[in-house]
Amino acid sequence: MLRGKPFLWFAAPLMLLACAAQAQPAPEKLDTLKDILVRLHSCFKPPPLSQANPIDITVIVSFNRQGAILGQPRITYETEQASDNDRLQYRIAVMEALQRCTPLPFTEALGGAVAGRPFAIPFRTRKRQPKTEERRAWLPPKIL
Repeated sequence: MLRGKPFLWFAAPLMLLACAAQAQPAPEKLDTLKDILVRLHSCFKPPPLSQANPIDITVIVSFNRQGAILGQPRITYETEQASDNDRLQYRIAVMEALQRCTPLPFTEALGGAVAGRPFAIPFRTRKRQPKTEERRAWLPPKIL
């Protein structure tokens, strides 16, 4: 009678682990260029304000068909007024984002289309001034 019960004590946790592993959805496949940018931006965590002031930074990176980084990512733009510390902190944050997100789960079609092509990916963290409406001289003034 007790011989079958120890087996249940070992089998039940294993079955629960197997069910939990199956319940987790597979990462959603990326099918468009916009999906790539959204995924990379979701992995980006800018440094806290106590460590660096917000800057804009752009990285050029290429991927292979499987979504892994091809070659070395290269920083091509940083805000001109940024200090050396700001630049360093944001370079680290961008490289950590790439490390967290890759390899990207491309669909077969997207993987074939983007393999080897460079992407310029901007990460904007500075606040922008709202656009002002321009006045158009050719429009007649409103008369009430």
